[in-house]
Amino acid sequence: MSSPELEPVHTAQFLSQGYHPPIPGANNHLEERDIDTLNPGLLSLKNSDTTKTGDAEDYNAESESEKGGQQQGGNEKPAHVGFWHHDLVNVRLHVLRLWFRTVLILFVFILLVLSLFNGVFFHLPKNYSALIVYVVDFDGQLAPYQGGTPMVGPLMVEATESLAKSSAPHLGFVTMPPSNFNYSPIAVRQAVYDYKAHAAIVVNANATALLRQAVDQGNATYDPNGAAHIIYVSARDQNTIPTYVVPQLTAFEKTITSKIGSIWAQQVMQNTTILRSNLEAAPQAVSPAVGFTTLDLRPFGPANVTPAVSIGLIYLIIIAFFSFTFFLPIHLKYLSPKGHPPLHFHQLIVWRWFATTGAYFLLSLSYSFVALAFQVPFSNPPASQTEPAVNPTAYGKETFVVYWMINFCGMAAVGLACENVAMALGQPWTAMWLIFWVISNVSTGFYSIDIAPEFYTWGYAWPLHHIVEASHQVLFDLHSRIGLNFGVLFTWIAINTILFPPACYLMRWEQQRAARKAKEKEQQWLQSMSRPRTKLGVPK
Repeated sequence: MSSPELEPVHTAQFLSQGYHPPIPGANNHLEERDIDTLNPGLLSLKNSDTTKTGDAEDYNAESESEKGGQQQGGNEKPAHVGFWHHDLVNVRLHVLRLWFRTVLILFVFILLVLSLFNGVFFHLPKNYSALIVYVVDFDGQLAPYQGGTPMVGPLMVEATESLAKSSAPHLGFVTMPPSNFNYSPIAVRQAVYDYKAHAAIVVNANATALLRQAVDQGNATYDPNGAAHIIYVSARDQNTIPTYVVPQLTAFEKTITSKIGSIWAQQVMQNTTILRSNLEAAPQAVSPAVGFTTLDLRPFGPANVTPAVSIGLIYLIIIAFFSFTFFLPIHLKYLSPKGHPPLHFHQLIVWRWFATTGAYFLLSLSYSFVALAFQVPFSNPPASQTEPAVNPTAYGKETFVVYWMINFCGMAAVGLACENVAMALGQPWTAMWLIFWVISNVSTGFYSIDIAPEFYTWGYAWPLHHIVEASHQVLFDLHSRIGLNFGVLFTWIAINTILFPPACYLMRWEQQRAARKAKEKEQQWLQSMSRPRTKLGVPK
């Protein structure tokens, strides 16, 4: 990754007197100024000037020369010249090469990483069938409504099966026999709550019987919406369910009620035994005849909960990433032998790990307090899994503690990965890593992998996916997979903890190598800049 023109500069330094190899002709006692000199990218830990090596002059040269050309070592600094001055021909060509190379790298990076995000929505309508909708027909199959010829249930099943076979984008309608649910409509609700399906259409056992009774007896209290139920859990995924599932179910509802109403109206008109007074008493039994009752077992809301389970979690990644640059200069105090001996390197690694995870523990608490301050419900009791409930929580008054632990483990999972990558790659590559890390997690955490292309299956192992799922579970009392969620996060923490010491040693080795080559590069730079060229940049 390195070259004479562009050397990755690491934000961190792990050099001390005991670890820095001797350089001939140089002072072998590592002072604080040596640490600063070896890493031009590290923010200075003191207010003194630092000597920069590499491809660019010290920016202080401009301000100093403008004050009158101060003397340093008896040599006057050169005067500033215009951009097109002949003496700048070499540096212009050098900068142009670096500019084109950097633009090319960023150009390709943008194409790859942003494609990762946009690819989640690729061929989305074709993948609607991955959103499973159970269709369960109980019409005429439970006592005391057995014995007659059901009409409503078979027509609905026929309509959903026809949709499932069509080439148009459609939900994944699956006809399920009532025996799979022990002939219990409540068991269908439980299946939806348990994430076995994204939604369900249940035709009640009395759908046809009550409809016929309404026109035969003139039942003015007949409710067409009692014929069937549409069941879903919008809090399971506030993007997928309301955006893709509910609109198609609503369209199906309008289509099937119109179809059944038309067929039923013809049958009623042809039946001369039905009294006109009965039809006048129960006109709703003729039109619309049937309808649906919608049951959202866990509605998504209130609005102030949105950041806690979606976009706000991006900040969890960013905070974990930037804690590296905030805390590293503090840890380096142990390696600067100024008034004290330097700390053993392996002990510094242990200290850094505990200090980093301790910081995550407290920062995640601060992050969680934000949701609490904006009155996200954290203390409501749990509710029935088969009845609609507004804002129940999974653990009652203990919900906030569980929510905090989810954020802590999530921050540790994504943050330790950032620590290792920052030490292994250094600047400017860590900035690109942050973009990749955010986009890859957002793509698989905030949007349903079920309807994404198969390529995104790896997202089930990504940390943010499990942070989002666990946060939904505790805040809305959803089907619990929190054991799996914490298990995946602990796995990320364990893997990055194992990689943490090698990353520290790798960073130290790279910094030592950079120190040995610093003078070499400076000489190569001076030679390349002094090479004679014509005004057009052609070597003489």
